[in-house]
Amino acid sequence: MLHEPDPLLCETFAADLSAAGFTASALKDAWGAPADDAIARGLRGPAARALGDRDDALAVLARLLVLGLAQPAASVSKALPGVGTEGLVQLRIATQHAAVVTPAAVVRPHSYADAMGAGEWWIASDLNEAALGGPLPEQHVLGVGRASLTLAALQLPTPAARGLDIGAGCGIQALRARRNVAHTIATDVSDRALWFTRLNALINGVDAIETRSGSLFDPVAGEAFDRIVSNPPFVITPRSAEVPAYEYRDGGMVGDDLVSAFVTGVGEHLVPGGVAQLLGNWESRDGVDGLDRVREWVQSSAVPLDAWIVERESVDPLAYAELWVRDGGTLPGTARFADLIDAWLDDFASRKVSAVGFGYLLLRRPLSGPPTLARYEKLHQALVADSLGVHLAEALETHDRLHELDAEGVAASVFTVAPDVTEARHHLPGEEDPTIIELRQGGGFGRSLNVDSGLAALVGACDGDLAAGVLIDAIAQLLEVDAAALRADLIPRVRELAVMGFLNLNTP
Repeated sequence: MLHEPDPLLCETFAADLSAAGFTASALKDAWGAPADDAIARGLRGPAARALGDRDDALAVLARLLVLGLAQPAASVSKALPGVGTEGLVQLRIATQHAAVVTPAAVVRPHSYADAMGAGEWWIASDLNEAALGGPLPEQHVLGVGRASLTLAALQLPTPAARGLDIGAGCGIQALRARRNVAHTIATDVSDRALWFTRLNALINGVDAIETRSGSLFDPVAGEAFDRIVSNPPFVITPRSAEVPAYEYRDGGMVGDDLVSAFVTGVGEHLVPGGVAQLLGNWESRDGVDGLDRVREWVQSSAVPLDAWIVERESVDPLAYAELWVRDGGTLPGTARFADLIDAWLDDFASRKVSAVGFGYLLLRRPLSGPPTLARYEKLHQALVADSLGVHLAEALETHDRLHELDAEGVAASVFTVAPDVTEARHHLPGEEDPTIIELRQGGGFGRSLNVDSGLAALVGACDGDLAAGVLIDAIAQLLEVDAAALRADLIPRVRELAVMGFLNLNTP
């Protein structure tokens, strides 16, 4: 049984880490960018080599807490003068035998930036494969990975009263949610994960995070929230005794049923206007595209929902199987690796799966009336930046404002081209007119759109002075085309460009 983390010890530990300069940038400077990247791939040798025989506080803590290497007790005591080795042991972050301190957890700094500014957290989690020297145990609590950072960047930066983090893991999403949400409940089927969530909240001085044990919506039956976020255990795993069921990634259901259950059930736990955001996988089965299946889930919700679904990536079953067998620490070239791949492929074949999509889901309960938003997109080259949550919030607001306007209302509105938008024109040698006109977006999802000369001219003229309809009429004269027909063509595309962030709808 895990004892509750001591708040005073956590505060003292944080003060020691701060005094040692234990930051993400300091570690990267200490061992270099290539070694820093290698750590994420399970290679700690380059970083250890770069530290050499350094015995300063940063180097000692880097070896112990990031690389998972045992350190002399005297060096650890010097590096952590406040909490000491005894406090580190009491926090279950390390063990001590004689004059050697051995790590029992990873503690790594992670920087972030959002609409409120930049900062950094120290995130504790279970030891990784490199530190363990083999495959992960099924109860492993994962640290902050690429998927975690993606969802953190996607979270809306708008204020809310009550939040829910389903499948909290080490607690990174609950910490990020608390930047904007007054009170957050974090749930997980793993009591060990919830312990790490509480530990990380205390280390980072973040209050108002409540933990509850249970699956999906069971711990919050009958409750509703303004904001729900989830990086659920969505990894599609064969239901076989021979295949490890890692708690951090496997929800114990068949195929993509866990994500389906979330989508169909989340509406009941959203207040009107409430938003849920999650990551997920979905299968393309028996000739039905994965995004079409997600659309069916949304439409099956007992509570009507707005939906914005982005498929970020799609892979074939073999590539998917290899990714997650490697993730568990089983190495290619072994009989065990081949057996696990076969189990995954047999499982996919049983459902006639041709591809697996990965992406982001944003679901919203309308304030009133029926849903108005239904975007299902494949953006396989999309960017994910720290500012993406801001982009999503602005897109939702723009969609809502434009939904209230008919075609004449849009034509009477004034737009400004977004400052991150650039235009590229491609000409065949010797030709005066371009064969391709491309609009590129520096922010948001980093979209690139091919447009015709009429739309390009309109975007170029949107400087905040004249209404869209006036500009379209002027462009129709220049192009010598019917103004009414051009309006009918361009007004719906203006709506789309505004929601995507290429155009800003000026405030009335």
